[in-house]
Amino acid sequence: MGGCDSYYLQQAFTQEKKHVMNRWIEPITLKGDYATLEPLSLEHAHELGEASKDGELWKLWYTAVPSPESAEQYVKDALAMFDKHTAMPFVIRKNNGGKIIGSTRFCNIDEQNHRAEIGYTWYAKSQQRSPINTECKLMLLTHAFEQLEAIAVEFRTHWHNQASRRAIERLGAKRDGVLRNHQKMADGSYRDTVVFSIINLEWPSVKKGLEFKLQEKQ
Repeated sequence: MGGCDSYYLQQAFTQEKKHVMNRWIEPITLKGDYATLEPLSLEHAHELGEASKDGELWKLWYTAVPSPESAEQYVKDALAMFDKHTAMPFVIRKNNGGKIIGSTRFCNIDEQNHRAEIGYTWYAKSQQRSPINTECKLMLLTHAFEQLEAIAVEFRTHWHNQASRRAIERLGAKRDGVLRNHQKMADGSYRDTVVFSIINLEWPSVKKGLEFKLQEKQ
């Protein structure tokens, strides 16, 4: 093999290595007063399945929560998204007692433009009206805007998931619009997706609002 061929192969290898290593959102553990966000791994599958039993959340047709039987595949699918640099999945562990109570992730990651969505979020039913959701969103948004310098963070939810839509609006996100017939569901129906976002210029006031909500709940 000639010298030029060796040079170009080395350059290709270097570029490929740089691509693999150059991840915008790296695995990180985020710890708050009520909960800790830990990078998802296969070891969490059983505990996630146990958490979903609290309220039998997989039976809600407009959500994508794993059943105990599908939890392992759910984790594998999330980790496959991580490998493609399109997601950074977490488990949500309650500090008081140490149990896993749900999951969330950065997803639809746009590394070039520094945009991402916070999605795939669910909590065991007994934890759904606690301060944990507010705190987790505050931790994720703080990391996105202040450490990763994101220009925008999206939230998406099913048109019929009224509780989720109200929760997103309470965060301070603004509605961008509705994606009609956006996705085909497992039952064959089509999902209309409501899209919300927070942009970097809005973050300081949104942050103050979230911190105030947490103080009220203490």
